[in-house]
Amino acid sequence: MWHKTFSDRLASWSDLRRQCETLSTDATLTAINTWWFDTPWTPYHLHWDDRANWPDPWQLLDDNLYCGLARGLGILYTITILDRPDLQDAVLVEVDSDNLVLANQEKYILNWDRDTVVNINLSPKKTRHQITQNQIKLQIK
Repeated sequence: MWHKTFSDRLASWSDLRRQCETLSTDATLTAINTWWFDTPWTPYHLHWDDRANWPDPWQLLDDNLYCGLARGLGILYTITILDRPDLQDAVLVEVDSDNLVLANQEKYILNWDRDTVVNINLSPKKTRHQITQNQIKLQIK
C-alpha cells in the first residue's frame, strides 16, 4: 500500500535505501523495482523533452504523480543515491514506449515488470532518449 503523506513516503524511501545497503545486487534491484511499482500510476506526468525541469527525488516524492517515466526516474535516483560500487553504470532509457532502467552493464532491466527484474537483450532496439547516473547526479541537489 502506498503512503498517503510526504513524510511517510520519505521515511519509507529512506528505509528502502537503508535495507539495500547490505543486500546482494539482485536483491537490491528487485527491492527498488518493487517499491517503485507500488506508486500510484498517473499518465503523462513527465516528458523527455522537459528534462531540464524534472523534479529532484524529494520533489518527485512530494508531487506523488508517477507515470512510467517518473517511476523510472525514481528508480534511477534511488540507485544513484545508494552509491554502491556494483551499481555505478545505471541509465534510464526510452525504448519504444517503455522507460527502462538498465543497471550493472545492462544485466538488469528495471521498470519493465512489477515483480521481476528482467534480463533481456535490448541491442536490436533503438533508444530514443537516455540519461546516465552521472547526468542525474546534477538533478540531486
